[in-house]
Amino acid sequence: MTSSVAPVVPRPAATVILARNVSDGIEVFMMERTTAVEFAKGMHVFPGGALDRTDHHPEIASLCVGLDDKSASETLGIEQGGLAYWIAAIRECFEESGLLLGYRGNDRLLELATDEADRLAALRLEMAQSKLSFIDILLKEQVKAATDRIAYYSHWVTQAGRPRRYDTRFFVAQAPEGQTALEDNHETVGQIWVRPDQAIDLHRSGALNLMFPTIKTLESLAPFKYVEELLEYARKPRPRQVMAPVTGMDRAGVSHNLIPGDFAYAEIKKLDTDNQGTCCSYIQPGQPVTIGQDVLRVTAANPGMMTGPGTNSYLIGNAEHGVAVIDPGPLLEEHIEALIAAAPGPIRWILCTHTHLDHSPASTLLKQRTGAATYGMPPPPFPNQDQSFTPDHIVTHHERLNIAGTVIRVVHTPGHASNQVCFLLESQNLMFTGDHIMQGSTVVISPPDGSMIEYLASLRLLLDEKIDYFAPGHGFLMDKPAENVDRILIHRQERENKVMAALKKAGKPASLEVLVKLAYDDTPERLHAVAQKSLLAHLEKLRTQARANQDGNLWSLASHV
Repeated sequence: MTSSVAPVVPRPAATVILARNVSDGIEVFMMERTTAVEFAKGMHVFPGGALDRTDHHPEIASLCVGLDDKSASETLGIEQGGLAYWIAAIRECFEESGLLLGYRGNDRLLELATDEADRLAALRLEMAQSKLSFIDILLKEQVKAATDRIAYYSHWVTQAGRPRRYDTRFFVAQAPEGQTALEDNHETVGQIWVRPDQAIDLHRSGALNLMFPTIKTLESLAPFKYVEELLEYARKPRPRQVMAPVTGMDRAGVSHNLIPGDFAYAEIKKLDTDNQGTCCSYIQPGQPVTIGQDVLRVTAANPGMMTGPGTNSYLIGNAEHGVAVIDPGPLLEEHIEALIAAAPGPIRWILCTHTHLDHSPASTLLKQRTGAATYGMPPPPFPNQDQSFTPDHIVTHHERLNIAGTVIRVVHTPGHASNQVCFLLESQNLMFTGDHIMQGSTVVISPPDGSMIEYLASLRLLLDEKIDYFAPGHGFLMDKPAENVDRILIHRQERENKVMAALKKAGKPASLEVLVKLAYDDTPERLHAVAQKSLLAHLEKLRTQARANQDGNLWSLASHV
């Protein structure tokens, strides 16, 4: 859905989470905003607000300890101006709470005597009245900003479609001792120190009113037992995911927020650019969903442990050029009827990514109903394969299919199945992955048809392709394809390391039943039967690489390893 209203550009902002140690964990400082303000009325928030021009003061670098603009900007991943975020966090904290993160002539944070506190309170009032800038106060009081005590924590961007939007960097810092917080009675009218988990409980009971980013931030803070542990975590170099919530609609028709990591997030962000909340955060079998230009998804009603919400079938095309169906799914009459009903034109082509029993069996009946030609690779001779699938056209690696008014390129990706292919809709950089990449779980690699060596090579093959989204055989659209591939490769390597450790721990030739308990000790025991299949694939890879030995049904570590 698009809108003619000009989008609201998010304003740069900074927020600081002040934390202190208590006997049973950490407490964080929160302030209650007045209901008279336009943003976050009556909410409990961390001190913070928008950057202003004084945060970029020419003298700013000389008033900061242990940080310059170059380092600050590199930490935030921006070209310049990063130091202003640290200053804004310290300034806003002082404006709203009276707490000043600063030094005066030594390496200890300010501890204010009564007369100093009174003087700073008067200066704070003058700053609120725009008579003084924060820089003026620092210079007047000969205080330097304790920018070395603040660690960058997270990055949130207000949802599209909101009248006020902020691009906010969250920081964490240890609260200064010897200072007393006092609300400004302008924007803030109350304050509390509270454990993160208690704040969430108070919100659930209605005693605290919290915004979605605040709730999620509190959830992330709850596991930390000490402020020092929190600061150490925050200071570790690591990529930070931009937390830009989107709005989805649940099964009850109720709007709710989603963040990166939620299954429907990437799809909703792509389809609902104005954040109108019109997209569903669940998959409804039989319900067509438009995921691209002339591209629909219809999901079969076969949910389960191995199929997630069900098998996805995709329809590409229109009335003028005809329609291609990718993965017609299991042999379910209602699903075939749903595909025919959803098709915006005559179905002329049926493409199968592979011939597992939840992906291709419907092709025979769909072909009978429509006369469409079938495309794919023949089924391997195993009982878990759809032996009824006989393609009219056997596809080959990198073959370009001119069908449905567009070009679909074939990428052979064996591993999960020897005849697994992905189909790349080149005009939209949209790749239909079948079971090569799934959402929400790792793919089972089951020998003899499945091969871990081939699977890992096929994953790396995708890194050379121009892809914007994966359209998996199960689940929602997935963005950041390269990151997803890297994540899977890392996971498989970590699992291989655990398999090697299991062989070593066993100390003697061991069966799959013994090894799975060691190598998959992080997996529920009810899933060990399935896990044994991928375990065997890992072991066969190690055997091929001369790092493991096989003697019948027993496996052991190679002697030279």
